[in-house]
Amino acid sequence: MKSILAACLAGTLFLAGCASTTSTPSADGTSLASNTTPGGTAGAPPRGTAAPVYPGGPLSPITAGDARSQGVIQTAPPADMWDRIRRGFKMPDLEGDLVRDREQWYATRPDYIQRMTERSNKYIFHIVEELERRNMPTELALLPYIESAFNPQAVSSARAAGMWQFMPATGTYFDLKQNVFRDDRRDVIASTRAALDYLQKLHGMFGDWHLALAAYNWGEGSVGRAIAKNKRAGLPTAYTDLSMPAETRLYVPKLQAVKNIVANPQVFNAELPLIANHPYFQTVTLTRDLDVALAAKLADVRIEDFRALNPAAHKPVLLAAGTPQILLPWDNAAVFQRNFDAYTQGQYASWTAWTVPNTMTVADAAQRSGMSEADLRAINNVPPRMLIKAGSTLIVPRGARVQEDVVALVADTGHLSFQPEIVTRRTTVKAGRRDSVAAIANRYRVSAANVAEWNDVKVGHTFARGASVVMFLPVRAARAASVGSGAQRSSVVKAKRGGGVVRVSAGKSASKSKASAVTRAPRGGTPAKKKR
Repeated sequence: MKSILAACLAGTLFLAGCASTTSTPSADGTSLASNTTPGGTAGAPPRGTAAPVYPGGPLSPITAGDARSQGVIQTAPPADMWDRIRRGFKMPDLEGDLVRDREQWYATRPDYIQRMTERSNKYIFHIVEELERRNMPTELALLPYIESAFNPQAVSSARAAGMWQFMPATGTYFDLKQNVFRDDRRDVIASTRAALDYLQKLHGMFGDWHLALAAYNWGEGSVGRAIAKNKRAGLPTAYTDLSMPAETRLYVPKLQAVKNIVANPQVFNAELPLIANHPYFQTVTLTRDLDVALAAKLADVRIEDFRALNPAAHKPVLLAAGTPQILLPWDNAAVFQRNFDAYTQGQYASWTAWTVPNTMTVADAAQRSGMSEADLRAINNVPPRMLIKAGSTLIVPRGARVQEDVVALVADTGHLSFQPEIVTRRTTVKAGRRDSVAAIANRYRVSAANVAEWNDVKVGHTFARGASVVMFLPVRAARAASVGSGAQRSSVVKAKRGGGVVRVSAGKSASKSKASAVTRAPRGGTPAKKKR
């Protein structure tokens, strides 16, 4: 009996001690006990632990219906990237015939699934890391399968580029640089950052991931207008309720189909390649301009693998001022650094940038830069029948005397602009009453200095009425002038002169007049002349 009384007394004292603990009411009416230090001073709970929760009311027994199993947090790390992606699925599932149709499409193309998933193993760890850091659904890591089949070099017919398929203007809006040396829409890290920024923005606008994806494909303005149209008609505004183009209608079902295959590959007889749950690449800082071929050699990787990780660099040289970091396979980064530090076999870059001082032909630019016209066109993607405008930046061979790397201003803002080559032809027009050099120049939109030079007169000269005035005009304008003035038409003969096309005019009185050969003249200046 004494022992029973002692036990009851001890229990009473214990409960009294618990009741004396300072408590703070929580939002749901329970009380959160303040944590105390051994000395009795209140303090924060230890890092990584939560404050204990004590019931605020009378205790009641647990019924059989409440005694059910609760979810258990998984403590084991993901087995591979597919497992990690599955654990982060947060988007509501979309169901319907379109999803089943896309599932069937992918399931009957195992080779296509294999190529896509194998290609993604270089990039998907980084994408999932970024999604988890932003607390975004990991389904979005599968979006490049829909956009580009995970090909960072993909370019659509609408000029969208990269594995996230950014249009030029949208890329510029999200700070993806696009210049003569690089296109960040193809850059793995930069384009992923921009795509997730954009998707977060769209989700904030529409409050729904399916609508955000529709806007990513169709444009936020288009989705906004479709929603407004349904609201005016008293119709629901979910993704499946909107009127949209066929491509956008299939966009989310495609993603849902790929999600379902990743979630249960065995159901679709799909075989997903093993993608380990660790980084594939790491960044390496460039301190010098460096040829792409040499960078791959120093890293001991194939040039194809190097370009797959650095697809934004679409020229044969990497500029340290414009591309300060490159991506290399994890184990090859240290190899590159060691070989780069020990490299003593010559210059690091055999190419440099040249800013064109004035508008010129491709032949002139090639001659001044010491390379063939064909090579200059190929390396700089110069289209035919174009002049290179002043201020343009060209990739040209780096001479032995050029030691300085390209400066940041050129590396960041280098651009290439063209203007059509203007083919002119010699013709004559009849001067009207009191027609001056300036009046005729203004009529045909040429400079007065050129008209004066072509006719061996001064700029202030006034022609006699009916006098024949020699003009060098674009071919169409020359024809119109000939018809309007009653002058005899000239035939045009092609010849080669200094790498450019020469136009030779001939007429009935050609032997008596200043017959000439006219080249495509840069900057609309005086055409070159050649006596017959």
